[in-house]
Amino acid sequence: MPIEILGARLIDPASGRDEVTDIYCADGKILAIGQAPAGFTAQQSIQAQGLVAAPGLVDLSVALREPGYSRKGNISSETLAATAGGITSLCCPPQTRPVLDTAAVADLILDRARESGHAKVFPIGALTRGLAGEQLAELVALREAGCVAFGNGLANFADHRSLRRALEYAATFDLTVIIHPLDRDLAEGGIAHEGPAAAFLGLAGIPETAETVALARDLLLVEQSGVRAHFSQLTTARGAQMIAEAQARGLPVTADVAMYQLILTDEALHGFSSLYHVQPPLRSAADREGLRAAVKSGVITAISSHHQPHEVDAKLAPFAETEPGISSAELLLPLAMTLVEDGLLDLPTLIARLSSGPAAALRLPAGRLAEDLPADILLFDPKRSTLAGETWYSKGRNCPFIGHCLPGMVRYTLVDGRVSYQA
Repeated sequence: MPIEILGARLIDPASGRDEVTDIYCADGKILAIGQAPAGFTAQQSIQAQGLVAAPGLVDLSVALREPGYSRKGNISSETLAATAGGITSLCCPPQTRPVLDTAAVADLILDRARESGHAKVFPIGALTRGLAGEQLAELVALREAGCVAFGNGLANFADHRSLRRALEYAATFDLTVIIHPLDRDLAEGGIAHEGPAAAFLGLAGIPETAETVALARDLLLVEQSGVRAHFSQLTTARGAQMIAEAQARGLPVTADVAMYQLILTDEALHGFSSLYHVQPPLRSAADREGLRAAVKSGVITAISSHHQPHEVDAKLAPFAETEPGISSAELLLPLAMTLVEDGLLDLPTLIARLSSGPAAALRLPAGRLAEDLPADILLFDPKRSTLAGETWYSKGRNCPFIGHCLPGMVRYTLVDGRVSYQA
């Protein structure tokens, strides 16, 4: 359906464009920006005065829970939730049942994503069979099936030699590897950041070194193998500093941070609410400030939701016995707008960290607004607010932000020129 978007403030960080203009879309693409093409007749007109038109957000970690965990969510519910948060392209991690380590599982996910017709889905394949950290998965076959990168989640490799061989193999085929830096031995038994809050509450701690020791090892192996590596879910200021040093040495490394890590700290645990139980854990206020500084400077180029929906029962046990994770994909834009409200980022920089930055990290065909490119467009009102939870599409309501009034409101999310979500 030919669509015209009139009078929006178009912000495209990839091209540096920031202007009030009109956008004309048809056949799934942006036909023109500014002047309507000759003979163009719109079947739908969106009056977008006062709205911001940005590239659809790109989220590098949205757990869709399908196949295998339908009580927590499914591809239809979680991709719809994503579009409500302004997300048009998302990556789903390999922790499914069965694990996403075969082309058949990738095909299933992509087929159901197309049937749902909400956001675009880019699977992350398992780096090892069953995520066991021993034998490599069929990485080339997974790439041909549509996987855009490969990771092992928080599961450690059996030994350093196996990890080295995996990175060297990936480098041979120019595959991107996603690494979650966490030393399981140092983290063993921990459920909260090792610091005053955990000590006061009597919670077993996970030290900063659980991240930084693993990160030091991983960066050395990345340097030796030459693989393209993306470090996911950084939680410490020291970890962000190590990424900056590696980038300064010319290593092909990028990084992302969970949106909630830029807002919350371990002080949130004082009420023992399981809604704040995440792994890796919420860190100190100093860590949060270090992560924020890295986002501002561009050391961390991607902010992701790290959306993990759960059924109600998963969060009902005592804190230490609950399942970790926050459901927040449909609040990604409003939560991110708090960084603008706090004066940390200007709007174009924020949009870059949510679109062109993550797209570039995994080389995804997304994150830009330009003629002849897919019409994946987010239209939002920066002056209106969102009451979190007033509408909710995810099957998981395990979100500590429900009930909060957040800045910014997603008005329309267009995927391939079709309105996938409308407030």
